[in-house]
Order: sequence, then C-alpha cells, then structure tokens
Amino acid sequence: MNTAIVGASGYGGEVLVKLLAAHPKANLVAVTSRSEVGKSVSEVMPELRGSLDDLVFSSSDPETLAVREDIECAFLAVPHGAAATFAAPLVASGKKVIDCSADFRIANPATYEEFYGQAHPDPDLLQHATYVLPEIAEPGWESKKLFACPGCYPTSILVPLFPLIQNKVIGVDHIVANSFSGTSGAGKQSKLAFSYCEVNESAKAYGIPKHRHLSEIEEQLGRAGQGEVIIQFNPHLAPMNRGIITTITAPAGDSTTEDLYAAWNEVYADRPFVHILDSDTRPESKYTVGTNRVDISAIKDSRTGNFVITSAEDNLMKGLAGQAVQIMNLWQGWDETEGLTHV
Repeated sequence: MNTAIVGASGYGGEVLVKLLAAHPKANLVAVTSRSEVGKSVSEVMPELRGSLDDLVFSSSDPETLAVREDIECAFLAVPHGAAATFAAPLVASGKKVIDCSADFRIANPATYEEFYGQAHPDPDLLQHATYVLPEIAEPGWESKKLFACPGCYPTSILVPLFPLIQNKVIGVDHIVANSFSGTSGAGKQSKLAFSYCEVNESAKAYGIPKHRHLSEIEEQLGRAGQGEVIIQFNPHLAPMNRGIITTITAPAGDSTTEDLYAAWNEVYADRPFVHILDSDTRPESKYTVGTNRVDISAIKDSRTGNFVITSAEDNLMKGLAGQAVQIMNLWQGWDETEGLTHV
C-alpha cells in the first residue's frame, strides 16, 4: 500500500518514516515538511542513507496531496488545528487518514474547545472519525474514513485502567495518575524551557491541573461502562529523550490483585503489544524504548486499600508512530505486528 507522511521531520514523523521505510507491505511515496522542502530523506535522516536517497521532502500542501492518485493512506504528524486542514481534502479524495494530532481524538467539539482553547476546526468531518486504541477500540472501527491515533499519556493510562473499570474491578472515584515523559514528547522546539541546560538533571510537573490530554483520557474512560470519569492527572517532564512511565492509584474496595490480573488477562491475553508483568515487578521505561509495547503491573497496598498500577511505553512508538502503524496493519487485515517487532 502506498503511504504518505505529512509533517515527516518532527520526532514522531521521523519514527514513522523509519517504520514505513522498513515495512514489508507499505511503500512510502511522499513525505512533506515546511522546513525541509527539496532535501532528500537521507540527507535529513542520515541513518537512512542508501534506502531513501531518492525520496525528497515536498511542501505541505493539502490539495496537492489530495489529488495524487498514488497515495492510498496518509499519516498526519502535524500539530492540532493544522491536521484538520489536511484531513478534509484527503478524506474527500477517498484516501484513508491516520491522524496523530488531537484534532479528531475528542468526540465532543465543546470539550475540544474547552481544553484546546479554540473551536474545533472541522466538526462535520469529526462525525466520520473514530478513536482507535487498538486493544480497546470499538468493533467496526475499520469502516470509518478517518482514524484518530491516541496520545502518548492517554495510552499509558487507558491501557491499564479501561479493563478494570469495564469489569468493575475498580470504581471511578479518586483515581490519580502521575506520568513522567521524555522531552521528545514536546516535539522539536527551540524554546529555552527545552534546552539541554534547563532539562538535564531536572524533573518538573507541568500542565496541572488540566492538561490537554485529560479530556481524551476522561472521555475514553467514560466509555468503559461506569458513566462519567474524572481523574487527577499529573504530568511531569523527565530528563530523558524518550519514554513514559505512569503510576496510577485507584481504590481497590473488595477487589483483589487476582481480580485485577484476571481482568487484564481476559482483555490482553492475545494482544502482542501489552505485556502484563508479575505483581512484584515494576515496568521501566528503558525496556520499552524502541518497541511498540506497553508494560503493565499492579499490586494492592493493604495499608491504604489502593491498587498501585504502573505502566511504561515509548512515547514515540506506542505513544505515536508505532501505534499509528499498528492501526494501519489492523485496518488492512495484516498481522498487527507487521513491521513493528524489530525497530
């Protein structure tokens, strides 16, 4: 299948390029970047010398991409707001679109406006989109025209929590999620706050108490069957390039650790990208970097009556590019691990 990447020079876009360049069933025919127009991919990404020397960055023009007959599937790796301007003509031309921004993650336009500070850029097209976290996606999602790829923080929280709420292992009150992300999660920025001397040897909380990803997390958890979900989400910037580690506390009530693991195993036993670790083992971000896995484990604290749940993932893989390719694989009916097991 012929693919294109819009915004291919950002951190997530670069990983998408590498994944699609090595994918046995995908042919990368177009990459766009406003900052790298005219340069070959191998010039911008020297690690790809010899494999993509003839592929050149083109300008990011929605209408030009829409009329190209050789593109069947387009990945959007551009900021929220901008993604919708590309999605509309691409979908109208019959192409499938996998959007890695926030533009189509939130089903309620009013919620989007509340958290992103602007009206939704295309509420009509939003009706033709569906949110796809593959392991918990609603049946029949493949028939939609536009797939919204989940955010990195939400993936680290939704994967462990969704089955527990769905199976009533936990309630929805007093859930707290503390997440730490590598600096690549902020994208390529020249701001002082993301310079080496500011980030190195330091960790800090930010976006509290209403980080943008909270809207996505709560909306999806509300699908799990216990009604509206409100959680405390505390994101942190960590002094590492990539990776996310999340620790969640949730009241256990009468549920046991065995009940929790039974719910996880029921949902994830046959899912290759969710690894359930023993209760006495804690996931570590360094072991998921470069993979499309989420590692999860949990233990019950008898002193507080809480479950303490931990997850780890690569924010640029399962948190973005890898998950987008996983969505493509499943949509096409291919093995979902195609092109994702050795990166």
